[in-house]
Amino acid sequence: MKLITFLLLCFCVILNPEAQTKKVYQITRTQKPPNIDGVINEGTWDNLQIATDFIQFRPDVGKSPIKEKRTEVKMCYDDKAIYIAAYLHDNPDDVMRQFTQRDNFGQSDFFGIIFNPNNDAQNNTEFFVFSSGTQADAVESPNNGEDFGWNAVWESAVKLVDDGWVVEIKIPYRALRFTQQEDPTWGIQFHRHFRKTRAQYTWNAIDVTKGNFGLYNAELKGLKNIKPPTRLSFYPYASSLVSTFDGETETDFAAGLDVKYGITENITLDATLIPDFSQAGFDNVELNLGPFEQQFAEQRQFFTEGVDLFNKGRLFYSRRIGGNPTVTPETADDEDVIDYPEKVQMINAIKISGRTKKGLGIGFFNAITEKTSATIEKTEIINENTPSEQTIKSRRKEIVEPLANYNIMVLDQQFNKNSSVTLINTNVTRDGNFRDANVTGLLLDLVNKKNTYGAQGEVKMSTFNDVENQENGYSARLGISKNSGKLRYNINYSYADEHYNINDLGILFRNNYSNFRGEINYRIFKPTKKLNNFWAGFWFNYNQLANPNTYTGTNSGFYINATTKKLFSFGGNIFTNIGKRYDYFEPRNGFDSFFITKNYTESNVRISSDYNKFFALNANFGYGLFFDKERDNYSNWWYGIGPRFKFNDKFLVVLRYEYDDYFGDRGYINGQDVDGEIIFGQRERIETEVSISGSYNFNPFNALTLSFRNYLSRVTYDNQVYNLQNDGSLDISNTNTKTTIGNDTDFNPDANFNTWNLDFSYTWQFAPGSQLTALYRNQIFNFSDDSQDSYFDSLNNLFDQEKRNTFSLRLVYFIDYNDAKNIFKNKKSS
Repeated sequence: MKLITFLLLCFCVILNPEAQTKKVYQITRTQKPPNIDGVINEGTWDNLQIATDFIQFRPDVGKSPIKEKRTEVKMCYDDKAIYIAAYLHDNPDDVMRQFTQRDNFGQSDFFGIIFNPNNDAQNNTEFFVFSSGTQADAVESPNNGEDFGWNAVWESAVKLVDDGWVVEIKIPYRALRFTQQEDPTWGIQFHRHFRKTRAQYTWNAIDVTKGNFGLYNAELKGLKNIKPPTRLSFYPYASSLVSTFDGETETDFAAGLDVKYGITENITLDATLIPDFSQAGFDNVELNLGPFEQQFAEQRQFFTEGVDLFNKGRLFYSRRIGGNPTVTPETADDEDVIDYPEKVQMINAIKISGRTKKGLGIGFFNAITEKTSATIEKTEIINENTPSEQTIKSRRKEIVEPLANYNIMVLDQQFNKNSSVTLINTNVTRDGNFRDANVTGLLLDLVNKKNTYGAQGEVKMSTFNDVENQENGYSARLGISKNSGKLRYNINYSYADEHYNINDLGILFRNNYSNFRGEINYRIFKPTKKLNNFWAGFWFNYNQLANPNTYTGTNSGFYINATTKKLFSFGGNIFTNIGKRYDYFEPRNGFDSFFITKNYTESNVRISSDYNKFFALNANFGYGLFFDKERDNYSNWWYGIGPRFKFNDKFLVVLRYEYDDYFGDRGYINGQDVDGEIIFGQRERIETEVSISGSYNFNPFNALTLSFRNYLSRVTYDNQVYNLQNDGSLDISNTNTKTTIGNDTDFNPDANFNTWNLDFSYTWQFAPGSQLTALYRNQIFNFSDDSQDSYFDSLNNLFDQEKRNTFSLRLVYFIDYNDAKNIFKNKKSS
């Protein structure tokens, strides 16, 4: 009852955040904009307020810099943009300036400026310039963190000087969302980061012990009568591709257009017309023996940029759009699928998103994918076993993904500078007799006025429609947290029934759960004699099925992370399943059966050395063991080692080798159901992964990059197989071995799964927002049952397979409507 009473109080009490002491920058209008060249000798910069006296918040909270490392910032504005000049005093030998590509911080000092036109503490727009001249930008909110997938077009220039470095920045108003006001007050913050020591300072002090960083923004005043511009930008592109595979060459040419349009001062439409994702990065595919699908990171820019609103409630997994077809074609005994498409083509997509001055976030997303078919070949034998025997082949098409529409609508109201309530709906509508799906969620995130305690709640309903039936599923979560001070904790309860399903547009690995979770952690905010930071915690889970309400397992863990004064990081964790664990998913038959494991414990340790050095090293080692007399031969161990070589400020190479050995693992043997029995096997699973990433950046605008990955999984089953019993145990089968399951005497579940991916690219940013990219891609894949082959034998067999070689060239050009309009005006007037 005490817990319920506390939760009700957290949800019902709405208080204003406590006042913070804020610095104020009084900006001045200029009649002559400065040249953005890193030299601040124009009269524009005279007689302006100087923002200085920065305060450190990481790692030594509250410390002031010495005079020789002070920061001085000036700002001015006109009708087109805001201009910033920062003089970053330092010993030139201490300034680190690794050249990287956009949004990659690397080993560089940086200066950042944060704007919040609504001054709501929850919706920041961030711009960073590195000492190398590279740019980074992001939108930031407490719920979603920093989204560096968002990109704006703005200008900056850097100049190294005898006592530090200088940066000049021009932020056009098109890069910001704000309403027209006569005399607004914006949120503003300046950041400075010293990469050599990892020290970071801000102009307005930040209390890192509580609240989000946006609460500590300073105030920007003096922006008189600025008008939001017509926010209309075009990104026309053209791409060409040549691909060779199995002796055949394919060519393709595409042209299209991306558009950004400001519907209102705060609401923006993004559209991709005739999309082209031919240069998206490769996926880290693995051999999946488990009951759940593998999740892949999004590689397509349209789906990584400005999607913070659509990620509310974790209902949006963008890889569903243009991913694999959802239907497997049905075939007769004399039919084979000879052409099954790997991807579904997206026709177009739009996003409409923004936030009003009163904190209401509005989001609308829509995408359409085309009808996709597989080719099925039928083989008929006429006059079999006679001299006139003939083989006749015929082909037909079967739809594996119909024309489909994917839609998301979001309303997110923020209040009190630290809380929000969200209504989100996702919908998938497929043409014809294919399933449709709909999910609706209501989310609540409350924080008290001192930013010390929070409460979170959500309820969701999913609806699944196909030709034969409709299913409604439900999910809920309730939690409380202490999110301030050195000692913090959270407690939450989560529930989903067996019909809850978001996987048409989201991703959910399991449903039918009723789980309790608690976590407590401790951290320091002031460096100790030897440590810059320290963080340790303990968590505990108690898991049940929702229907029937039955216990499935208890697990807990402990973790620790720290960084020394010499920037050497280390950490570790211990995970344990306490007692019996009832796995209802591995048997793959709904929730009718379960598989029992007992008393499993694993631990892992990791280290990471100083990336500032020529040579740095990441490494980890782990070991796991079952404390079960019936499975005393089961253990698994793994290690990884990743050396890094920073040859100079332009050239970086990162290597990675990982080795995992799961000995005595037991699991479902895919596709084998003999006389109603569920068949398990005992196996050794060895996984090896080698990866290389490298980059050579000629300057902030020209770069060569290399990405390589070779993944090998070898799975060898014992000759003995097992039948899953009603009590969750495994009984040794006396009649079946892995090679004679059922009537199939040639069955062999052993696997040798080997993939090779290599991307080598050159990128040239030839104008702000405009880019040319040339990409060479090499792909090889092999799957066999030669699980006993060594790594090098497997590699030789992989090289015997057909290779897909692809070369593509893509040009994107940025056109701003306002700039184009002015050009035509000038031509007309002349």
